[in-house]
Amino acid sequence: MPILESTYKPPFYFKNGFISTVYSGLLRQVTLKQHRERITLSDGDFLDLDWSHSKSKTNKLIILLHGLEGHGQRPYVTGPAQLFNANGIDALCVNFRGCSGEQNLKYYSYHSGATSDLEEVIDHAIHVKHYDHIFLKGLSLGANLILKYLGERRDVPPNIKAAVAVSVPCSLSGSCEALHTIKNKPFHDRFLKDLLKRLREKQRRFPNALSISEINTIKTLKDFDNVYTSKAHGFKNAREYYDKNSCLQFLPHIKTPVLIINALNDSFLSPECFPVKEAKNNSFLHLEMPKYGGHVGFIEKKDFYYNERRALEFIKTVLN
Repeated sequence: MPILESTYKPPFYFKNGFISTVYSGLLRQVTLKQHRERITLSDGDFLDLDWSHSKSKTNKLIILLHGLEGHGQRPYVTGPAQLFNANGIDALCVNFRGCSGEQNLKYYSYHSGATSDLEEVIDHAIHVKHYDHIFLKGLSLGANLILKYLGERRDVPPNIKAAVAVSVPCSLSGSCEALHTIKNKPFHDRFLKDLLKRLREKQRRFPNALSISEINTIKTLKDFDNVYTSKAHGFKNAREYYDKNSCLQFLPHIKTPVLIINALNDSFLSPECFPVKEAKNNSFLHLEMPKYGGHVGFIEKKDFYYNERRALEFIKTVLN
């Protein structure tokens, strides 16, 4: 599929990727009425799902997946939920394991490639909630997860009509290296602080699985993935975790219409995260690379962000 030309033109002060990323992540506010449903997973753990609905009854649903250490009330997922609700589509904002304000029950939690949890959410939407038309939208970690899900399966439910992936770390190792650079230190340190807080709570509940001395060796995000993420989820080390879960390798196999929006000034993304070759060789992939936008930024003067309007436009095109 030819690479799409982007029409995104941000206000002057949001052309800076750092400012765009920070404003979108910390300062944006969205008011959305949601109600929470807890589902029990096949392994006995749980997920909390935050629902919002169209004014009229519909058989259409968008499932929204947040990024690292996010949750279902973050404006970058409630914003598109609000927009889709206003256009006759229900919205489900997923809270990954341990991200809803309550620790999950298992020692393991969520990670960039945990597609089995997404599969159970989709099964719930189809077989319990009876949605015929389901769309997926993921941001950052959630975007990688969606693309891996679509590419690793030969039996994607026909109810899944389209997907949108924004600020995708297509190469997890490349994005990890990018996050460890000096320019990204404020983001790196904030992520690490939040992850370590959660991990210390895990250690108190599972003292035989992880020691305090092991936690004290963690100084970087890669250390965190070496000590906890990889081991807790069945990988030898961070390198194997990154290699097996990066969505880049799964893109050639996707047979569902997908829109990928990765900004060229996204400091979280390495060159490998811009899958030009894969998009050109797969008619189901539509790749848009705006000059601006930062990481999950794409701010506009209007009520909704550019990536949210583009997601709706893309899905409407697929439906037509």
